[in-house]
Parts: sequence; C-alpha cells; structure tokens
Amino acid sequence: MISLGATRNVPTNGKRSMIVGLLSIELHLAGARSLKDKRAVLRRLKDRVGQLNVAVAEVAYHDLWQRAGLGVVSIGVDRESTERSLDAVVSVIERVEPGLLVRSEIDWLR
Repeated sequence: MISLGATRNVPTNGKRSMIVGLLSIELHLAGARSLKDKRAVLRRLKDRVGQLNVAVAEVAYHDLWQRAGLGVVSIGVDRESTERSLDAVVSVIERVEPGLLVRSEIDWLR
C-alpha cells in the first residue's frame, strides 16, 4: 500500500486540495551582448531557483539578448506555503543577480 502522507487537508468529499502558484518574471539583462551571454545568466538563475523545489522555464523573449521571461511553478496544499516558495524565488533572483528583475506577478490556479 502506498501512503500519500498526512490527511489534514483532505476535504469531506474525500478529494485532496491542491493549489498551483504561477510566478511570471520579466528580466532585463543590460550586460548581455549576445544570446550566449543571456543563456549563461539564465542557466545560473535556473540552477539556483531549481534548488527551491519549484519548476522553472524560459517562456518569453527567446530571441532578444537583453530580455527574458521566466515562468516558475510551485504546487502545494495551501496558499501560504506556496506563496512563501515563490517569494523565495524572487529573493534568490534579486540576491544572485541584483537589478535584473523588472516585474513579477503571481497567479493562482485551483
């Protein structure tokens, strides 16, 4: 038998609750002089952010040297813990590459 962990968030209808947080990030890479420079910065960021147990992908501005759009997804059982995970992503980006973050926005899916 497979255990699915604690059942504290199981609604009375027997279905487990889940929330998905989608963090949309826009970056400006002023120092990038080529797509190769951009990819190096994004690889470094994705490696760091990936350690936070979230999924991250480049989702916009693929052909522009100095702009990048990242999508970051976190799945959890409650909004607070999921939001903490996504806030940690923003903090890591600001710490690892200060000044790159132009915009960030969280959307919620149920």
